[in-house]
Amino acid sequence: MNLSFKSAFQSFLFLLVWFSLILQFVIRKDSVGNFFSYFTILSNLLFGIYLLFLAVFKNTRGAAYFSRPNVLSAITLYMIIVGLVYNLVLRGIWNPQGWQLVADNLLHVVNPLLSAVYWVVFLKRGMLTYKGMLNWLIFPLLYLIYSLVRGHFNNWYPYPFLNVTKFGYSQVLINASFVVIAFLLFSVLLIQLDRVLKKLA
Repeated sequence: MNLSFKSAFQSFLFLLVWFSLILQFVIRKDSVGNFFSYFTILSNLLFGIYLLFLAVFKNTRGAAYFSRPNVLSAITLYMIIVGLVYNLVLRGIWNPQGWQLVADNLLHVVNPLLSAVYWVVFLKRGMLTYKGMLNWLIFPLLYLIYSLVRGHFNNWYPYPFLNVTKFGYSQVLINASFVVIAFLLFSVLLIQLDRVLKKLA
């Protein structure tokens, strides 16, 4: 792979992801605390930080850490789930307009798709394991706990399917279990795809 192309693609993604995050922050109607309580924002932020180190702070310990295949794969997994959950579950419940529509599509469609493309093209093959995959699930589980605890105290939940006030804990945990299953399935899919691509390389 041409290194100049990789560098250019990283720089493009860096600008795009940070533009979408800043745009959403500027036009947000929520508090700052609520803004940073969306899984969409946190996942895009992780991808943006990854790109920050790879595109800007090269040859640093941070860049070395984010260059690990497991780290990129975890972030890619989160971005894929962001795209799937939004477009399959949440898109129909509201109708964004203007700049909100732009930010919405960048954060939930364009960035997830490009993160998957980046993973397919640039991931170092053959380094992913099922044992390592379990670490990918730590962040989503911590996020779920955080969302439920925070929502208990301020009665605000980032996503309708996590709304304990409306559905109760039993139904919310059932809803969350479907998302956890999606995380597991796509984790396995990424590992298997990695192995297939390694054989084809």
